[in-house]
Amino acid sequence: MSVLRTLLQDIPIPQMVRIRQKFDGTRLERPTEDLERELAKPGTIDRIKPGQQVAVAVGSRGVANIAAFTRTTIDAIKRAGAHPFIVPCMGSHGGATAEGQKEVLHHLGVTEEAMGVPIRSTMEVVQIDQLPNGLPVYVDKYAYEADAIVVINRVKPHTAFRGKIESGIMKMISIGLGKQKGAEACHQLGFKYMAENVPAMARIMLEKLPILFGVALVENAYDETCIVEVLPATQVEEREMVLLEIAKARLPKILFDQIDVLVIDYIGKNISGDGMDPNITGRYPTPYAHGGPDVSKMVVLDTTPETKGNANGVGTADFTTQRLVDKMDLAATYANGLTSTVCAPTKIATTLENDLYAIKAAVKTCNILDYTQCRLVRIRDTLHLGEIEISVNLLEEAKLHLDIEILTEPYDLPFNSEGNLV
Repeated sequence: MSVLRTLLQDIPIPQMVRIRQKFDGTRLERPTEDLERELAKPGTIDRIKPGQQVAVAVGSRGVANIAAFTRTTIDAIKRAGAHPFIVPCMGSHGGATAEGQKEVLHHLGVTEEAMGVPIRSTMEVVQIDQLPNGLPVYVDKYAYEADAIVVINRVKPHTAFRGKIESGIMKMISIGLGKQKGAEACHQLGFKYMAENVPAMARIMLEKLPILFGVALVENAYDETCIVEVLPATQVEEREMVLLEIAKARLPKILFDQIDVLVIDYIGKNISGDGMDPNITGRYPTPYAHGGPDVSKMVVLDTTPETKGNANGVGTADFTTQRLVDKMDLAATYANGLTSTVCAPTKIATTLENDLYAIKAAVKTCNILDYTQCRLVRIRDTLHLGEIEISVNLLEEAKLHLDIEILTEPYDLPFNSEGNLV
């Protein structure tokens, strides 16, 4: 028996119960029909001229209905007599390669076959200006050469800074359309200045590029579309500020303020730029954002297939598994840190042989006197918080919460013969 097994063999893992957390479930019943109506507004599709080459910018996040929204937008552009094509709009994601970014879109269901248009993927950029502070402003070469540009993205709180503009259409323009070079430039002075640099770059790009409109999406706490708005270029910044506040109010959360151990089954770039959303975990990669629960120790067990080995965020956790580490694409993961200048999340957390020992290690180090009283929470990922698992030590607190429903009796976490959760 290894020294680690000896240290951890007697550490108990508490029994668990499954609960349902209740949030505002307002959603659009027919989101693509809502998008079609929005696209009929003045200042949107009516600005497209027959014969134009139109770049449709699509990002790397697991946005609800992203393939359907993209196809609906493309079909509307075609009906206007133009020739749309897709541009991967994701900074340095996909390993900062043209083929990697096309592959990211493929995993989201945005393929040439499904969309009926070509995907033109390149990491080549054109510098169109620079900020007064000297930072260059870049744009994707294919988008630069297009007659018109349309941007699709979800509006939500950022994971590393706070401002009137965070994640949304403006960030998609400045960092997404800027590709690796643009993302690198925007991050160069650090997240301390991102709330200034993101909108500043986007304003220049909106002024100098033929960006016609943005398709802005807001999701509810269950990862479902609750708002679709098509924003003419002149209205993007002002309206996005309002949508951001709406998105913040609808953000899901773990309904416990203090957690000894948080277990997360999956991290990935399709879930969050940080692998897992710090707004949910309370663990931020920079000091420029805040919120969420007080978590003593955090464990991440695996990566999603869609993230293609990019394990950015694993370093934010305290413990991980050999399974996750074996799946890591170090180049893709480290490219994330080198581009964002925040490298702590790309470090490899203390690695244990399997789920069982990773969780035991977190319990052992969570700084409580009696391990049997561990307040443990397990979630699938930070996008899915409707149903989660909590330890029996949180049960009485859960019973008093009006937005929590107890679904099961207590049970032991099921581990297979290899020590992994089943």
